Amino acid sequence: MRKTTNEELHRPTPEAYARMPKMPVTVVLDNVRSLNNVGSFFRTCDAFAVERLVLCGITGTPPSRELHKTALGAEHTVAWEYRERTVDVVADLHAAGCRVVAVEQADEAVSLEVFRLEPGLRYALVFGNEVDGVAQEVVDLCDGAIEIPQAGTKHSLNVAVAGGAVLWQLFAQYRTRLRQE
Repeated sequence: MRKTTNEELHRPTPEAYARMPKMPVTVVLDNVRSLNNVGSFFRTCDAFAVERLVLCGITGTPPSRELHKTALGAEHTVAWEYRERTVDVVADLHAAGCRVVAVEQADEAVSLEVFRLEPGLRYALVFGNEVDGVAQEVVDLCDGAIEIPQAGTKHSLNVAVAGGAVLWQLFAQYRTRLRQE
């Protein structure tokens, strides 16, 4: 076995990436404190061709040296915006016809392995603060919640790790559907 070279991966240029179709998902970060986590979300959103990333509240924004360390330039390819209040973002997403889902441990949450994207719908996923999760006032406005099943002793995953797990699962569904069409 031989590792694949970067040239053999045939990744799009930033210009081609900007023009290519995106997965119909917006990621919303609700008061994420760590710039490393924010940078990781940029990179994950780039990898899975997420439509847009919305940074809310205390969530750091580019330009940032610390954010860039984990984003590795994805802050230049992923469409993003900053908004002060997550509740306003959720209201705007609903008005635009998005189904808004919190990634959170909640009494009516759907387990990630059974959650399915419905064809023709746009989604927004809200990820929360490293300590407090998604604010309850935001959860109250969401159409549902996704929970990542876990078997260990800890109560949660790092928010950026959770983002990778959830976005990979949805990207796999999206790619499968595209291949079937």
